[in-house]
Amino acid sequence: MKVYEPSAIRNVAVVGHGGCGKTSLVSAMLFDMGAVTRLGRVDDGTTVTDFDPDEVERRISLQTAIAYGEWRKSKVNLLDAPGYANFLSEARSALRVADAALRERASFLRTLESLQGAFGRSVVPLAIPLGEEKGFVGVADLVTEKADVYADDQSGKFQAVDVPAEVKDAAASWREKLVEMVAESNEDLMEEFFDKGTLPQEDFVRGLRQAVLGGRIFPVLPASSLRNVGVHPLLDAIVDLLPSPVDRGEVEGTDPVKKEPATRKPAPEAPFSAFVFKTVADPHAGRITLFRVYSGTFKSDTTVHNAIRDVAERVGHLELLQGKTQTPVPELMAGDLGAVAKLKETQTGDTLCDKAHPIVYEPVVFAEPATTFAIEPKTRGDEDKISAALHRLMEEDPVLRLSVDGQTHEMLLSGNGQLHIEVVVGRLRKRYKVEVNLKKPRIPYRETIKGAAEGHGRHKKQTGGHGQFGDCKIRMKPLPRGSDFTFVDDIFGGSIPKNFIPAVEKGIQEARTKGFVAGYPMVDFQVELYDGQYHDVDSSKMSFKIAGSLDYKDAVAKCRPTLLEPIMKVEISVPQEYAGAVMGDLSSRRGRPQGMEPRGSMQVIKAEVPLAEMLSYDAELTSMTGGRGSYHMEMSHYDEVPGHLQDKIIATSRAERGGEVQGEA
Repeated sequence: MKVYEPSAIRNVAVVGHGGCGKTSLVSAMLFDMGAVTRLGRVDDGTTVTDFDPDEVERRISLQTAIAYGEWRKSKVNLLDAPGYANFLSEARSALRVADAALRERASFLRTLESLQGAFGRSVVPLAIPLGEEKGFVGVADLVTEKADVYADDQSGKFQAVDVPAEVKDAAASWREKLVEMVAESNEDLMEEFFDKGTLPQEDFVRGLRQAVLGGRIFPVLPASSLRNVGVHPLLDAIVDLLPSPVDRGEVEGTDPVKKEPATRKPAPEAPFSAFVFKTVADPHAGRITLFRVYSGTFKSDTTVHNAIRDVAERVGHLELLQGKTQTPVPELMAGDLGAVAKLKETQTGDTLCDKAHPIVYEPVVFAEPATTFAIEPKTRGDEDKISAALHRLMEEDPVLRLSVDGQTHEMLLSGNGQLHIEVVVGRLRKRYKVEVNLKKPRIPYRETIKGAAEGHGRHKKQTGGHGQFGDCKIRMKPLPRGSDFTFVDDIFGGSIPKNFIPAVEKGIQEARTKGFVAGYPMVDFQVELYDGQYHDVDSSKMSFKIAGSLDYKDAVAKCRPTLLEPIMKVEISVPQEYAGAVMGDLSSRRGRPQGMEPRGSMQVIKAEVPLAEMLSYDAELTSMTGGRGSYHMEMSHYDEVPGHLQDKIIATSRAERGGEVQGEA
């Protein structure tokens, strides 16, 4: 397999919203580059980069996939990233190792207007379409001032012609704007433009590339992946205008030994370093590690150093990935992407390097999970199998979280959304033969008190011989939210011996975990033990423990007990046109808006919302926004449940516990 120099490599992440045609465009580019022999279609399940059975079945991308081809002696690495909000972490990983992004949108003119509205005049077309929709037959190139008319057979073959008369004026107008933008990007070119009224073609082309590399111009090109029209000019632009690893310059990291900044040149002769941006847990091949070589040359059958975990890793055969197809390669130079199987310790985000020249690259920061489901095995005894299989899947999906709720004792699986969790459950079944049930998690309600009171607990039992006797009196009062529980020993004069006082506290502690109103833990209150009685013979630690629990129940009943619910801090990102509907929906969920701010073309809404109102929010936000909205939430605090909702919660809890609660509301 051919090995490419860094200057001949282009790493391009293909991104955009779900369903806009990214995977189809990648298929068309691979076909036109000669990397594949047929034009794959998403509907037929024949694309190179949607190879997972779930992707074929759902007809959407669920993970970033790599493919590559050669165009004009340059290697084009394509990272096909998912567009749905549930899988944006995959897009983050792709962008981390790409040198440029290709943003796919569904309509040329609407896309141009939208992008110019968001980013201004720097978004300019390099070509305009000949025809629209089914009548789209070619492109008029604004750089060469020629047109390409394509055959209507998806072959990608075209004929170069003069710009048709019907678009000649529009093409001239757009080219003039393009020349002006190129001139504005450089003082020397601006001076030349003012002197001559235009730019010579050679200066124009050179200035265009420099402007794109400098982020001063963002080019837009029309293409149809399904019709295979306009893909050649897109590939030309990738090779001619987008940066190679050399153009991106030195890569910054940290020397883990000296604890100071370090850099690496993207050159084959530099010390070796690579960044792991993705891990695939293959049930047959084991762990497959995907990486980008940032410096030096990565050779097969060598030993490298994992700078994050400070361990040596034995590397077998390096592979190039064409979707799921692996092709062995003897070595990969700086800037290239590849994969290697069966590394023992390496995980996503790790840095591999030459041990004599250590460096650590900053890992990708993933968003915290937004949605949580309770999971349980369909078959008894599968708990261990579930845990083992999920930990394998968590190796390839850093967003996934597995935990056990300390209050409800449920096994919880957290991810970016309902679709994300459903895909994970599907992989559990198909890869590891583990069947699970998904359900909404129980809300970890808590109880507290709103008033102060005194309580008295006496435990007395005579059974012949030694009896049981313990008597204690307490004062109970509420504490601020988040204080949990405080026990104060205020016994004077020996009314309760010191060795029995911890037993009173233990009795109260055990009783409060069972609540009073609905069986949820009682929090945010103080108990002051101030008096009591004991018997020289019949008193014991157990007697005072029982007396403490009776004392607790007596006092709580007088302190106006109530329910608390978890309140989440929620941040929702939606297109402007959906902001009003989302705000109204939050109000219906007892949400308290905390503000709204623009972020690019999106509006970010911040609010505090009860967790009980957010359990099915992912699916409903997707419905409201057509899949274009995303959200994140984290625990904020506990607050009192409104009185009109408490009766239902209490009744449900008592039914689940068979009526086993300590008191009445």
